[in-house]
Amino acid sequence: MSTTKRISLPLLVLSFILCTEVAAQEAYKTAIGVRFGYPVSISVKHFLSERMAAEAYIGTQGYSGYSTTNISGAVQMDNPFDGNLGIDEDTGLMSWYYGGGASIYFWSFDNFGFDIDSGGTSLGIQGYIGLEFTFDGAPISTSIDWIPTIFIGDAGGLSGFYGGYGTLSVRYVLNRGD
Repeated sequence: MSTTKRISLPLLVLSFILCTEVAAQEAYKTAIGVRFGYPVSISVKHFLSERMAAEAYIGTQGYSGYSTTNISGAVQMDNPFDGNLGIDEDTGLMSWYYGGGASIYFWSFDNFGFDIDSGGTSLGIQGYIGLEFTFDGAPISTSIDWIPTIFIGDAGGLSGFYGGYGTLSVRYVLNRGD
């Protein structure tokens, strides 16, 4: 092995470690906004500590033949990137998060034109993984996440695993954390 390769590998590993160091910067304390996706929801996210946030949201969604209303809550762990992603620190703060939560869903089914209406209730156990960007010069935070959900439902509700849930969120920052 050449001397260049022997020096390059340890330098590459050291650079990776230094570039992924978590910054202890808090973008905001509380933000309120909209989650677009399934379901469309009004959201409030509040940081309980430097890294831990609680989010609550209520939403509704309707399609041909059925509609649903949900009430959800989650705890998320925030992990800021240190600015080595090509994003200028003066532009804003990017972070990734993960967490878990629960929802209650109220379903209503039309049964596709038959005179039989039904509905049900389901409990959703949810996981969260996402990216969030908070602008430095504007009171706006955006995020995109994936929310795999296990539904536990009564006879009229939905049950089983669903991995197709996710949202794009836009929130207004009520107060900065700095």
